[in-house]
Parts: sequence; C-alpha cells; structure tokens
Amino acid sequence: MNKPLGILGGTFDPPHLAHLVLAEQARAQLGLERVLFCPVGQQPLKADYSVTPVEHRLAMVQLAIAGQPHFELSLVDVNRPGPHYTGDMLALLHANYANTDFNFIVGTDSLRDFLRWRDPARIISLARLAVARRPGSQPDMAELDAALPGLRERLVWLDTPWLDISATDIRRRVRLGLPIRYLVPLPVEAYIEQHELYTQPWHPGN
Repeated sequence: MNKPLGILGGTFDPPHLAHLVLAEQARAQLGLERVLFCPVGQQPLKADYSVTPVEHRLAMVQLAIAGQPHFELSLVDVNRPGPHYTGDMLALLHANYANTDFNFIVGTDSLRDFLRWRDPARIISLARLAVARRPGSQPDMAELDAALPGLRERLVWLDTPWLDISATDIRRRVRLGLPIRYLVPLPVEAYIEQHELYTQPWHPGN
C-alpha cells in the first residue's frame, strides 16, 4: 500500500492562506505523502454563482503552492465534462493512484451539509473525511450516523488553527480597493492585480 494522499477540492477563487494552513496541518497530522489541490470546473452546489475562468484559478493555485514539494496541483476535475461531483473525482483518482488511501479534507461546515452532496455513501467508501473544526459550524452527528451507517469510522478529526479567511471576502475587498496582503500568498496577490480579477460586481460564493 502506498502512503496516503490528501485531497483538497474547491473552486479556489482565489486560493488563500487558510487553504494552505489546512492542507499543511492535514499533511503533518495524517502522515500524508502529498496533498492534491483539485480545483473544480463548476461546483454543482454553486451553479448559480459566477466563477472566475478556470485558467486563472489553476494559475493562482500553482503560484500558491509553489515551493512546497508535498503540495501538487491536480487537473483531475477540470479535465472532464461537468457536472463535477466529488464521488466521480475520487473514483478517477483511485484509477490513477492504485493501492492508495485517500483523505478528503473538509471543514465542519462541509460535513454539516454532507447529506446534500451527491451520493455521500460513495464518497466515504472512496476516502476518509479529514475534518477541520470550524467555530459556529456544528454538524448533526446523530442525523449523519442515521443516514450514513459507518460514517464515524471514516472520519478523522484534525487539530487546526481557525483562520477566518474566505474567498468571498477576498473578492469583496478587491472590488472595494481594500488590501488583501497576508490573506493570500504574495504571488497570488500580484496575479490578481496583474489580471484585474474581482474588480467587477461579484456573486457570493466560497
């Protein structure tokens, strides 16, 4: 069996320091060989949101993770037609990485909404959920257990610092001309400025 891998998915619009802290804490605590950053083309639960073109989001993720050899950009989700469901992405990763255990990294906000996801039973059959606690976001574990027997055996809780940084707020700050330094890596800040991202009216999303 190969060393386990971490999976961090999302729109990354833009990637920010909280993403990097979460990935590094999961890597260290779970003994992960690597953490794959897997941007999605369009998240089904965010179909009504305006998302920055994928080429910009991929470029920003690559800039954000540069210099950390245990972080890797994966195109598994963007190089396929939508809709982009997590279970399908994990199945493709299993095909590409034989004999590997996967840890899908989420926050308690995602766990709280997990029953809304497409085929959550399939997801936990393909990966453990590595969950970071977030203040004010408490999942109903009794409801989750009733709907998904065996879920607790597929959960691992991470001890992570809580950084109250969101992509929604970063986009708002750019639009208003407020600084985003120390919220995103410097190369990502420079990319946003160079390509004049987030200067137009925006729609909320993470």
